Amino acid sequence: MNSDLKTNIEEKERAVLVGIYGDTTDKNLAEEHLAELELLTDTAGGVTVEKILQPRNSPDVSTYIGKGKLQEVRQKIKAASADLVIFDDDLSPTQVRNIERTTKVKVLDRSGLILDIFASRAKTAAAKTQVELAQLQYLLPRLTRFWTHLSRQKGGVGTKGGIGTKGPGETQIETDRRLIGRRIAILKEKLQKLDQQRKVQRQGRSDSLRVALVGYTNAGKSSLMNAITETSVLAEDRLFATLDSTVRRFPVGHEDVLLSDTVGFIRKLPHNLVESFKSTLDEIREADLLLHVVDVSSPMKKEYIHTVYETLKELGADDKPEILVFNKVDLVDSPEELAAIRKEYPGSVLVSATRGIGLEEITSEIKKKVERNYIYRKIVVPIYHYHIVSYLHEVAEVKKQTYDDASVHLAVRIHEKYSGKLNELLQNSNVSAVTAMDTNGE
Repeated sequence: MNSDLKTNIEEKERAVLVGIYGDTTDKNLAEEHLAELELLTDTAGGVTVEKILQPRNSPDVSTYIGKGKLQEVRQKIKAASADLVIFDDDLSPTQVRNIERTTKVKVLDRSGLILDIFASRAKTAAAKTQVELAQLQYLLPRLTRFWTHLSRQKGGVGTKGGIGTKGPGETQIETDRRLIGRRIAILKEKLQKLDQQRKVQRQGRSDSLRVALVGYTNAGKSSLMNAITETSVLAEDRLFATLDSTVRRFPVGHEDVLLSDTVGFIRKLPHNLVESFKSTLDEIREADLLLHVVDVSSPMKKEYIHTVYETLKELGADDKPEILVFNKVDLVDSPEELAAIRKEYPGSVLVSATRGIGLEEITSEIKKKVERNYIYRKIVVPIYHYHIVSYLHEVAEVKKQTYDDASVHLAVRIHEKYSGKLNELLQNSNVSAVTAMDTNGE
């Protein structure tokens, strides 16, 4: 259901949040996780009226928190006049069913909440298609009569169905599994075509160095892109403000660099969402360099860094060279804290995108990374092999070119990705090349 269909803001849905802690997660960390879940709930258009943490080493297979604790949750839901209960983890269809039967309210897990936010943020046709596919794949095993009955009872902010029902909408949720499966097949086909289109677009700009901004949601990636490229990409202080990738060109030294801004990561990002956004996230997979943006003012920054690395691993992009960029330094009052960050993360850059602090250092670090990918060579090309000279002018920076009676003498700076083709041309033509050359071309 499209949230644009409803313009009047209705009463926010009241949510009870539930999490567990134990051997793998201590209580303080679990409280931070519930605080993030509260922010997600607010982003989705709800208001948190109660937060419940249970000490438990592993979830109960039937009810996640056990029957006794579930009865306690039911009482708190009733006392707080809550409309839904949200769990800070993924629930199985069986758990959802059992919890709904006991609590008599709508049940959402973390993935369902994140998918709902993505649905409300999706503006372009591509983003809407990707989110709808992820939601349908998520909803398919969770279809219950109780869910569809409740989905019509109360509206959330800006949408009829309330939290957890944005995106495909009631008509899709109430359709049988066979029809939903058919819809999933259609969406996959659409995304395959989209993937091919984006591949063609990326191939068209393959000669430029490609840098991708990655980071936890709301780290300030879009603000940093605006500051570096002096453009005006939408940048808001809210979760998942960016869903579609945006690419901007900016100069670094003698090179044009393509900088892409992509969707932010979050702890326990739903796998279906990662798969659906494959074509968008390919900007990361095919980048030459990652700018990993971290909110330095957050007490959770180390966990955020870990989450980003885990997501990059899932994407197959964990081997990319990166520059750690600690953003929002203007929100940190302690110079000692910033000094400790520099010491713990050598080679990192401390910036404030909104204040313009440290931007030159980012450009300098990108330039260093750029230079590592270039080879400087002296080449002597016989006049009758002038196609090699033409190739060098096409793909390399010719720093010096002189002639004698039989040859062209060149000093070039060439990206390593073209060195294989160049070596093949030189070998086939019996042309000599000397790699020893300083960066001035002498």
